[in-house]
Amino acid sequence: MRRELLTVYIIDDDAAVRDSLVLMLGLAGLRTAAFADAEAFLAAWHADWAGCVVTDLRLPGASGIELQATLRSRGSQLPVVVITADGDVPSARAAFRADALDFLEKPFDDAQLRAAIDAGFAREEQRLGKRKDAEKLESLTPREREVLERAAQGLHAKEIAAALGISPRTVEVHKARIMEKLGVRNVAELVRFAVAGGG
Repeated sequence: MRRELLTVYIIDDDAAVRDSLVLMLGLAGLRTAAFADAEAFLAAWHADWAGCVVTDLRLPGASGIELQATLRSRGSQLPVVVITADGDVPSARAAFRADALDFLEKPFDDAQLRAAIDAGFAREEQRLGKRKDAEKLESLTPREREVLERAAQGLHAKEIAAALGISPRTVEVHKARIMEKLGVRNVAELVRFAVAGGG
């Protein structure tokens, strides 16, 4: 996943804060989308959104922590950074219990926010990479899966052929197709895919 495809979703009821964050992050080359409250964000939200949420703790309507809970209930794994002008220990604890990536008190340093967003983007890249790998594995036919599983066990073409009742040449054809579908160059990468996919 290329970073330019990730977005920072800013939710803050203070227009000045929203504008300054959009400007600061935009100058850093990041894509942004800004919302005045949790309800506006949730109304626009799509399951395929990728990036990082930066939300104020205190919002009109649902709070930043309630927003986190709603996102999780919808199956979203978007990393969330909570920002607040009046942070306290119970609020911070509640945010982290809801799986917040970070909890920053205003006024915070731009570098602190960038570091939190970078951590969020790194988590997203890892999640999206795994999802892409899973989709590639799902593209394999049942026979290709059988060949992949046996190749990952260290069996050679003749051994795989004997186990599956097919010719070694057919095994090599299947292996070539598997490598093309998975976008791998060698058997070691093939094994990594099989292990990651539970093969």
